[in-house]
Amino acid sequence: MDSFIDALPALADAAGMIFQPVVLGYLVLGVVMGLCVGVFPGLGGIAGLSLLLPFMFGMEPVLGLALMIGMVAVVPTSDTFASVLMGIPGSSASQATVLDGFPMAKKGEAARALSAAFSSSLFGGLVGAAFLTIFILVARPVVLEFRTPELLMITVFGLSMVGILAGRVALKGIVAAGLGMMIGTIGEGDSAGELRMATYDMPYLVDGLKLVIVGLGIFAVPEIVALLRQDRAIAERAVLGGGWFKGVRDWFANKWLSARCSIIGVVVGVIPGLGGSVVDWISYGHTVQTTKNKEKFGSGEVRGVIGPESSNNAKEGGGLVPTLLFGIPGSGSMAVFIGAIALLGSGQIEVGPSMLKNNLDVTYAIVWLLALANVAGTLICIAASGGIARLTTIPFGLLAPFLFMIISFAAFQSGQNLMDLVALFAIGMLGILMRRFDWSRPAFLIGFVLSNPAETYANQAVQIASSRFRRSFEDGIDYIFSPIVIVLIVITVISVVIGLRQAKSIMAEGAVQSGRKTAPMIFLLAVLAYLVTAFVNASMIPDFAAADRVFPRFVSGVAIVGTLILLVQMFLRPATHPLFADREFSEGDDNVYGLWSTLAWFVGLLVLTALVGFILALSVFLLTFIRFRARRSWSFAAIYTAAGIGFMCFMASLLNRDFPPGLLQSFVDLPWPLT
Repeated sequence: MDSFIDALPALADAAGMIFQPVVLGYLVLGVVMGLCVGVFPGLGGIAGLSLLLPFMFGMEPVLGLALMIGMVAVVPTSDTFASVLMGIPGSSASQATVLDGFPMAKKGEAARALSAAFSSSLFGGLVGAAFLTIFILVARPVVLEFRTPELLMITVFGLSMVGILAGRVALKGIVAAGLGMMIGTIGEGDSAGELRMATYDMPYLVDGLKLVIVGLGIFAVPEIVALLRQDRAIAERAVLGGGWFKGVRDWFANKWLSARCSIIGVVVGVIPGLGGSVVDWISYGHTVQTTKNKEKFGSGEVRGVIGPESSNNAKEGGGLVPTLLFGIPGSGSMAVFIGAIALLGSGQIEVGPSMLKNNLDVTYAIVWLLALANVAGTLICIAASGGIARLTTIPFGLLAPFLFMIISFAAFQSGQNLMDLVALFAIGMLGILMRRFDWSRPAFLIGFVLSNPAETYANQAVQIASSRFRRSFEDGIDYIFSPIVIVLIVITVISVVIGLRQAKSIMAEGAVQSGRKTAPMIFLLAVLAYLVTAFVNASMIPDFAAADRVFPRFVSGVAIVGTLILLVQMFLRPATHPLFADREFSEGDDNVYGLWSTLAWFVGLLVLTALVGFILALSVFLLTFIRFRARRSWSFAAIYTAAGIGFMCFMASLLNRDFPPGLLQSFVDLPWPLT
């Protein structure tokens, strides 16, 4: 109680700091910038905060904090536009929203989905701010109790969501998660740095595949290609339907679900490194678990929007706990946030215990700003949604090249070379095939995201536990089975049991008919071939780096066993079994264009980029696509192309980025942006 009384003066000082017109103006500016960044898929808070870094040096601390908190708080709100209206995850924290938000948009209920999402985001953001207020005082001893075994169990709990998201054939979900984990192990090993599925003949793979490329490839590319093949608008009807108030009523009817998922978001956000990458999937799994009629999930269930959106905003408050209390970034954006705080003013603010001791008023100012930013962001989103929601009625042939241009730009932000686009196309092909054959893409992405923390925590836990057991058996057992670990084990077992019992009623990729054996079996054999290759490759790691081969061999071994069981079942089951789900069999009549003719456009962009560089290739791609595929006039195509190239150059100049060069740039010295 004394600590709360001591904090009251700091709370009052914080209120006095931020309730000034100039501070509120900077907060609104940050909110608007965050909305602009969040609307475009793949950029997110890291890119937005990186954009602000040059302006933070020497800025008045409260103004800089207002600008940054405004941006950080609303990116999880604004990325809902891309997830709901376009079927493209706006960021890693909005991928689960796609599963039900996008089908609602296709049914003409975009307004309902958006209003439910914004209501949930506002509530989750306020819950996150409230919990941050309390955690500043009481969370330190709790977080310090999380050692390696506890972190490992949190990761395992995240993987247990595979049981809920696996779909009608649970084993396919488990293999999909294993495949995702093996894709996640590509590159240098966690322990000794040995290469896995990467050699110095392919230096691009040494650092592994980036989450933005995998996320966009596994979700965005398949949806863009699918809608392009159908040659229509996103929404099936020109009327958006549903209405804003209906979405608000949906949220109010499920307010307790929103509250539970908000708490999940805060708790997961507190754990450094997990945060936005997995919190929406955990909340989505909880939403499915606690709903009686589960058959609607994946085809437009509003609860599938409310749950993830409540948690992904609340996790920002949770993510600030380790950031402010211990100086440990809770996520990638929080890492940039820590760097930016060091630039403010004269550098007197330092995150960690000293901040709570010397700058408690600044700490609580961040809490107040977080709450205000969520309110402002929600109001601005609602005000702007009417025009943005009408995007669903635009023929997709006009939206697709712009979207592919944006995700391509987002994809090569990490490496800025042609291989980023090659990786995007390769993962996109995998996503297309997984969508076609009803393999759980969420399970795959969970496996990919949790691969690195699972391996890191497992290696550390084994090393420390071995040392403890050498002291005494009791010491080792006490280290492994702490009270927190035991509670997490119980929760995980219950989650897996319930998930596997309910899996048959869940359609992770919507309703997909069966009817042919050949194509699904060929895809399964291709997955098996990759897993075997990965197992052999890991086995070749020398003994002095044995720790780097244990995890990939174990995961690939389990996945191989699961794949072989599926293969045997395919030989024994009839063609009508869910094992042989094939979207081409059920949706073939709706497709105006073939898969390969549609992919040929993107292959052409890739080949042209290798020859003449990205900007020249993009110019040709946009001009010809709008003229021949979208069937617009040459003048319209030229204006569209000029606008697209202008936008790309504007974004690149803001972020100080170059575009991937081609063979032409090796022989000819061209000016920016053609370099």
